[in-house]
Amino acid sequence: MMIFDSYETLTLAGFVLLLGYFLVKRIRILNNFNIPEPVVGGFIVAVVLTIAYQVWGIQFTFDKELQTTMMLVFFSSIGLSANFSRLVKGGKPLIIFLIVAAGLIFLQNSVGILSALALDIDPAYGLIASSVSLTGGHGTGAAWADTLTQQFGIQGATELAMACATFGLVSGGIIGGPVASFLLKRSKKETVLEDENFDDVQEAFEKPVYRRKINTRSIIETVTMISICLLVGKFLDVQAKGTALQLPTFVWCLFTGVVMRNSIAHICKFKAADEAIDVLGTVGLSIFLAIALMSLKLWELAGLALPVFAILILQVVVMITYSIFITYRAMGKDYDAIVLSAGHCGFGLGATPTAVANMQSVTSHFGPSHKAFLIVPMVGAFFIDLINASSLKIFLVIVHALH
Repeated sequence: MMIFDSYETLTLAGFVLLLGYFLVKRIRILNNFNIPEPVVGGFIVAVVLTIAYQVWGIQFTFDKELQTTMMLVFFSSIGLSANFSRLVKGGKPLIIFLIVAAGLIFLQNSVGILSALALDIDPAYGLIASSVSLTGGHGTGAAWADTLTQQFGIQGATELAMACATFGLVSGGIIGGPVASFLLKRSKKETVLEDENFDDVQEAFEKPVYRRKINTRSIIETVTMISICLLVGKFLDVQAKGTALQLPTFVWCLFTGVVMRNSIAHICKFKAADEAIDVLGTVGLSIFLAIALMSLKLWELAGLALPVFAILILQVVVMITYSIFITYRAMGKDYDAIVLSAGHCGFGLGATPTAVANMQSVTSHFGPSHKAFLIVPMVGAFFIDLINASSLKIFLVIVHALH
């Protein structure tokens, strides 16, 4: 086994991103379908490392602490780019998207259990190949795998959950761009004018009205604020463990960022450097995705039982269909709805960073979408885990009844 420390992991992640940028720029199909660069580079490296494992038995392990830190940096930057007035303005569309996301969770679990019954396998396996590991991702999958093992005695639940979450992460990053391209073509919209979707909502990850030039001071200010978000977020995470307020660490970091941004803006009249927040947050997101994807153990996917793999393929088809016919229509059938649909593919099958990468890939080609960059991180970070947990408790009762 080869173990990469933080410096080696960061170096390889940098090469993964450069490889992704190089290939997306030069391969037309990747560019046309808006496949995120970290997904392209990371998946290719994962394939190479899988070949090394299969041929020479060499397994590579990367620094997970760096990966986690980059994810927390990204979500802290999302919080620092938000303000309370923006959240209020996002009210009705945010609620609608939340209902749409909840509907997908219900559909994923129903499809998983019914497909397992049709394939004559334990419905608990169908539940693993549903919102447990897809909408939930690796963290939720690992947490619920223990519960399913204890309650139903199924074997290899944790490994299966990790493999399903891995499949979802890759699939979510791959299908978001093509779904957006299909909807854009159907709506006959080639590009979006810079101010077409602009209301009075300012979005740091898009094109904010107020800009400060990036310089040494703005970078230091932003790094300091992000560091405070990480410090306070981890402290709150420790304090909330085992209580009704227990949430993923990144939620606390995001929440800390929101509170800090609004406090210093309204009390101290301090204007944060939005461009610096955008740049550092995007760097964190890119490095996180690069490490996550090059860490994939693809041989775990190859070892999936054929029925579970069939369920996962069906879930991808369900996600594509749902985003085109439900998400797109429910969110207004406009450009914002197209970007939201691409984002929904990201966290409906994978994770919120994948959703944001999908949306950034689309908006970099066709123009900004303030609404999408407001709604998706809020729903994906704050609400979806709570809804998923509540839904899974209901479906656990159903699986018990089927045993």
